[in-house]
Amino acid sequence: MLRALVLATLLIVIPRVGAGQPVSVLHIRVALVDAERKAMPVPNHALLISDNPATSTPLRVVTTIDGTVDVRLRPGNYTVESDEPMAFQGKAYQWTEMVDIVAGRDAVLELTTANAEVGPAASAITTTTAPPETSLSSLLIQWQDSVVALWTPTAHASGFVIDANGLIATSQRAIGTATSIEAQLTPTVKVAARLLLADPERDVAVLWIDPTAAASVRPVSLGCAQPTKPAGIITEGQKIITIGAPARQQKGPAFGTVSRVEAHTIASDLNLPVGSAGGPVFTTAGIVIGLTSVPAERDAESSVRQRGNSRVVRIEDVCDVVASAEKKVKGVVAPNGTHLPVEPVRPFPEDALKDAVRRRTGSLSPYQTSSSDFDIAFITPAQIFGAQGKTIASRLMDFSNWSEYVASVPPVLLVRVTPKLVESFWATVARGAAYTQGASLPPMKHVKSGFSRMRAFCGDAEVTPIHPFRLEQHVSESDTIYEGLYVFDPDAFGPQCPVVKLVLYSEKDSKQGDTRMVDPKVLQQVWQDFASYRALQ
Repeated sequence: MLRALVLATLLIVIPRVGAGQPVSVLHIRVALVDAERKAMPVPNHALLISDNPATSTPLRVVTTIDGTVDVRLRPGNYTVESDEPMAFQGKAYQWTEMVDIVAGRDAVLELTTANAEVGPAASAITTTTAPPETSLSSLLIQWQDSVVALWTPTAHASGFVIDANGLIATSQRAIGTATSIEAQLTPTVKVAARLLLADPERDVAVLWIDPTAAASVRPVSLGCAQPTKPAGIITEGQKIITIGAPARQQKGPAFGTVSRVEAHTIASDLNLPVGSAGGPVFTTAGIVIGLTSVPAERDAESSVRQRGNSRVVRIEDVCDVVASAEKKVKGVVAPNGTHLPVEPVRPFPEDALKDAVRRRTGSLSPYQTSSSDFDIAFITPAQIFGAQGKTIASRLMDFSNWSEYVASVPPVLLVRVTPKLVESFWATVARGAAYTQGASLPPMKHVKSGFSRMRAFCGDAEVTPIHPFRLEQHVSESDTIYEGLYVFDPDAFGPQCPVVKLVLYSEKDSKQGDTRMVDPKVLQQVWQDFASYRALQ
């Protein structure tokens, strides 16, 4: 730090990297090893980078959620050092390392437990009469892996592992009334979650996953056995932190201040990303005080949704529901831990999407077919990307409760199944009678048959979707229909399939499916839309 302060007094302007100057990229990764010998990335750690001999003020950079940061530098010798020590598991860590940058050659700097300067934790914090504050980096290192993404057919939420048996706590409002839930622990690991208990009054739900799947995750300690619950000492103006897992985004923190403390909830100005409610809420000392939630339906249009009124369920209610749920796992077989399909980790770059749009011939409308009761549309990323911001976005490109998900253009194939609307015989007669009296009425249509589920086959092999979503569509003030939006891997239906068939089930007959063979021309067009993405492999 002394070196940094001395350099900060220099009045020399920082030399900028100009056109034609050779530069290289320094890849920095900061990670520590916890008590269980597990490497944990250090996010939000500030580093100062200065050239040797010093000619300017240091460049300050901050690591991202995965503990990395990339810096473009000219050739030379540099010193990389921590701006401030960070506290982790009772110790303070900081780094001072020198690195040579060679023209045209990237460099890698690993800052780890092995090359850190280790001191007492007091050196990383300001000593006060209040409990010592845990650094943000330390908090995220300890608990970001414990936070999981939850997928239901109609919503996305966050949850967090709370014990070694695989129990997960979340907000009941965030997952709704779903009984089919999937828990995604990492970008490549997703398993089925069983709903053990949902308490709408307390707004807490407890899920259960295979304990083996949760073995690598450190459970968040709720402190339920403590005589005085942490939330009991929460006061207005107190700083709080939550960690969430938004859909198709990295896990990350949100910061806020307590604005009001009530019997069962805490109001704050936490600003949650869409689909991230249900994550744990901590004090700055790292103590869990509850979980984030979403507003009740009656508050959907009120100030409760506005910044300054985010809702936190207090830990007392969480503990009560967890205690009841724990009784349900005794002597019961654990959920299946088979890994479920996940989205491709590699994104669909914008340049490749533009190329896919250029390759298209004709319109950017979805590829459509139908059965007796349903209309079926195949939708690719090229169609979604090409339709964004344009008037060609038809009803088929309105994705209702999954609009945020689709807008991120995931590299997947969407199959949308929409119930057909028909007009009954007597409605047609009534319209005709009205017309003879000079009144022109629009068709009075209703859903021919509600959608239940879909199965897809590549030849004789059934293909499990990544997500079996349901879209909520309001056809009138009182009527809502549900469409299917099934998400598949881009290679799910390719040349390897002798035939592709879909079996559609209606609510009227959930056992007898309507089988439809997919036109090979449609499959060829779908395959071609992913050619630019496939070329990146």
